[in-house]
Amino acid sequence: MKLVAVCIGEARPTPSRKSARTGIFKQPVTASVMVDREGIVGDKILNRKHHGGPEQAIYIESAEDLAWWEAELGIPVAPGTFGENLVISGIANRDLAVGDRFEIGDVLLEITSARVPCATFALRMGDPQFVKRYTKAARPGAYARVLKSGTLSAGDTVQYTAYAGVRLTMPELLRTFGRKLTGEERAQYLSTPINSRIRDLLES
Repeated sequence: MKLVAVCIGEARPTPSRKSARTGIFKQPVTASVMVDREGIVGDKILNRKHHGGPEQAIYIESAEDLAWWEAELGIPVAPGTFGENLVISGIANRDLAVGDRFEIGDVLLEITSARVPCATFALRMGDPQFVKRYTKAARPGAYARVLKSGTLSAGDTVQYTAYAGVRLTMPELLRTFGRKLTGEERAQYLSTPINSRIRDLLES
C-alpha cells in the first residue's frame, strides 16, 4: 500500500453560505507534514462540534474509491475533493473496519468510525442530492485516531494491520447511523475501539 496524497485545508467561505466558513476544501501538499493527536498540524477544521478532535483526527479515503467516484460522476475527483486528509492506495473503503491500523512513516493511525456525509459536503460537490448519493454508494471514507505522532509525506509506504476482533466495517457503520441498535449489535459495537462519541451514545 502507498500514501498517494496528503491534503490540507484552509478556511474558506462555505458555498451558498457566505457568512459561514469551512475547511472542507483541501489541497495536496508535497512536503512532509507533522501529525499529532489532533491531526495534521496546520489543517483547518472549523466545525469542531461535528468534525475533528482526537477521535476524528485524520480522514482517510481510498484511491480506488476516488477513482470509482470519478467514473460515477464523470468529472475529475482529485485528492482532497471529499475533504480527506490522506489518500491511500491498495485497499477499498468498504474493506476497512473499526480498529484497523495504518503505519505510515513515524505515524500510527487506528480507524474509529465512518464518514457520514453532511450538508456542507453536498454544497462542496454542488449537488443537493449528494448526501443521499454518497450514502447509497456505501463506500464511506474512514476517520482515525492518532496512536503515535510523527511525520509523513506523499509516497510513503503504508503498513496495514487488520483488527483481530469483530469486523465492524465502514459501510455497516454508515448503514446503521442514527438507527436504534439491537442489544447484540450494541454489544458488538462496544467490543471494538470505536469512536468515543459513538461509545458514549451507546452506553447512555
